[in-house]
Amino acid sequence: MASPVTHKREQVEKMFNHIAPTYDRLNHTLSLGIDRRWRREAIDALKPFAPQTILDIATGTGDFAILAAKRLDPDRIIGVDISEGMMEIGREKVKAEGLDNVIYFAKDDCTDLSFESESFDAVTVAYGARNFEDLEAGLSEMCRVLKPGGHLMLVELTPPPRFPMKQLFWIYSHAVMPFIGRLISHDDSAYTYLPRSMEAFPQAERLAPLLRRCGFNKVNFKRFTFGLSTMYLATK
Repeated sequence: MASPVTHKREQVEKMFNHIAPTYDRLNHTLSLGIDRRWRREAIDALKPFAPQTILDIATGTGDFAILAAKRLDPDRIIGVDISEGMMEIGREKVKAEGLDNVIYFAKDDCTDLSFESESFDAVTVAYGARNFEDLEAGLSEMCRVLKPGGHLMLVELTPPPRFPMKQLFWIYSHAVMPFIGRLISHDDSAYTYLPRSMEAFPQAERLAPLLRRCGFNKVNFKRFTFGLSTMYLATK
């Protein structure tokens, strides 16, 4: 019998393979385009450190890796994901952008990365950490592959913490979001899963102690747009 961890990984992989063709359009539609600004701000937080080797975990279709390549000008970005369907679209986008000499893709498990220790200047995770089957194992692996003094930049969707946005977002995420998701992706589960995964993810102050336990320090976080998205920046 498959363990709960293996079962979740397989479910997530199958779900993202299925919605891959409509994933980018859905993201921008559901966030009203604001996610583009969140991504820019998160990437720009790494500019003072000028990372030359970056590992982009849960890279999906490569949007974050492409933006990082343009705004940070690194030597190499490796995007990893468990969904080959998503990365196939990412490879096409990277080639169209002329960045296939900078960005590479590989199927890998974030809780058991295949890279050597102390290989990267920065590790990034954009809107994928909530899908980890074992968050602590994933964060520990990110710390392992980072060079000493390297940086983790994690940005994640988060329910707003205060009235009235908290209540308004609950209605939007549990009613409007699944409806639009089904309409565009024809997937009944993906955008019902999204609000559940957001609510289960440890938010802001709760994530900081976990990051420290996994080997990071100088942990800071910043909320975007009433707390709809939160960026975490930590140093190994």
